[in-house]
Amino acid sequence: MSAHPIHPAQPAQPLRLAIVIGSVRDGRFGPVVARWFAGHAESHGRFDVDVIDLAGTELPLALPAVPPAMDPEPARPAGMADVSRRLAEADAVVVVTPDYNRSFPASLKALIDWHYTEWRAKPVGFVGYSGASGGLLAVEQLKQVFGELHAHTVRDYVSFPRYYLLFDEDGNLKDPAEPGAAAEAMLDQLDWWGSVLRDARRDRPYATR
Repeated sequence: MSAHPIHPAQPAQPLRLAIVIGSVRDGRFGPVVARWFAGHAESHGRFDVDVIDLAGTELPLALPAVPPAMDPEPARPAGMADVSRRLAEADAVVVVTPDYNRSFPASLKALIDWHYTEWRAKPVGFVGYSGASGGLLAVEQLKQVFGELHAHTVRDYVSFPRYYLLFDEDGNLKDPAEPGAAAEAMLDQLDWWGSVLRDARRDRPYATR
């Protein structure tokens, strides 16, 4: 008989997953892609999903004189308070982005630059869509940006090249198997990293020099 009693594993607390719709362009397709991915995240069973649409967020391009990286409580516009709170509460983030002119939207860069501690020691995943590259030109650049902010970008991603041929008029994928498998792989990685980093931030707050 074992000297130590065996206790059943306690169910892990769900992770708070923020899904950011990065495009604010008229006629954008981002909400369709985000809705599809949010459904996968909800059915995964390990996430409380919060979809953040930048089209409804105040994101001025003029940044404060003291950048958020140097100011623990930067003065942000009142219209940004809600999104800042939701990012701070998130345990993991997924960015849904197109690529515009071989890069990511200015709205997304503004959101990133207005924040700093909200990204630190958190996992970030990506869902890209565009004509030829499937958003990967934007995703590769975003990985560099988030690395500078001490976030951890997971390896796997979801990509929709020529997205306008892949979804039907109701926003459903015509052939969902391969994108669904990619989404599950990324969600599993976000679950692992999100759980580990959430515990680490609690037990040993992350500090930068």
